[in-house]
Amino acid sequence: MPEHPEPAWSVETHLVHRGRPPAEPGNPVNYPIELSSTYHAGGEIEYARDGALGMRALESAVGPLEGGHAIAYASGMAAANAILDLLPPGAVVVAAEFTYTGVAIRLRELDARGAIQLRRVDIADTEAVLALLAGADALWIESPTNPMLEVADIRTLSDAAHAQGALVICDNTFATPLLQQPLSLGADVVLHSATKAIGGHSDCLLGLVVARDPGRAEELRLRRTILGAAPGALECYLVLRGLRTLALRLAKSQDSARIIAERLALHPGVTRVRYPGLAGDPGHALCGEQMAGPGFMIAIEVAGGGLAATRASESTRLWVHATSLGGVESLLERRRRWAAENPLVPEGLIRLSVGIEDAEDLWADLDQALQLSMR
Repeated sequence: MPEHPEPAWSVETHLVHRGRPPAEPGNPVNYPIELSSTYHAGGEIEYARDGALGMRALESAVGPLEGGHAIAYASGMAAANAILDLLPPGAVVVAAEFTYTGVAIRLRELDARGAIQLRRVDIADTEAVLALLAGADALWIESPTNPMLEVADIRTLSDAAHAQGALVICDNTFATPLLQQPLSLGADVVLHSATKAIGGHSDCLLGLVVARDPGRAEELRLRRTILGAAPGALECYLVLRGLRTLALRLAKSQDSARIIAERLALHPGVTRVRYPGLAGDPGHALCGEQMAGPGFMIAIEVAGGGLAATRASESTRLWVHATSLGGVESLLERRRRWAAENPLVPEGLIRLSVGIEDAEDLWADLDQALQLSMR
């Protein structure tokens, strides 16, 4: 599809201007939502599942942010399954112990049926990961991890995995391409749930994969077609629109997250704060080396355990008690309310996604909820 040449733009300018129609008289500024599944024969596009204009516009905007070739899918899980579909039967997969719940379930299912051999590991324990890489076909990294906010040494792990001939996949959903570029650190494939911060408005489902190698990108694009995992025209439009303001939203959310995390570390109702932006966090130093910032996600462990965490989550007036993350609104939830959550996640852990509201308003609401949880 026609697109701008690659001038030396800043990321902020790229987000606003990449993935638009040619700047010609009479052309729209945005690619319109094309409500058509099929096209007249003989053109570049003949069937929407293979990549309509809106889908290609989104991909052309996201790919350069990660330094690769982007492929859009109907959801983050559709994207994850497309990657897994590339692995050979019986592949040995070393994966983070704490990873997105849907991915964790899928990996366990594939392991149980013999489709893969799963080796789960604390991804922040570099030596432990290295010890499991012998004979591996794939390394599945998530950094920072969901919901424990651990930080993995992507470069060291990628180098070691490649020495074993393994494919390196990195879920970059929490960091976004603005805070971390795993391909530049050695990963082969990057995964995003664009439902989250990239879309940013809690109004659509969409997944993205970015591959460094163009041949692998074509394989993943074929997976989208034959697995029936194409996103809709409206979803592509909404995610691309959300991408335009990602830099502004992320800056605001991250600034507020820093303030809130520092105050949570002193709160009597909190026994632990997990946030790589805090100097005492185990991932703080590594975050400073491979990320442009610690992000907008925080996890806390509430004094009093699960019951107290539930009470705090249900007592907010501004924070939205709901799952998901990365939206303009601040969300929180006790992760162990989900039966499928990793049992190693503490009962009293609350995951917080900081939005773009005023930081003082967010703090006042969270503080009163935590005060209630202590009674």
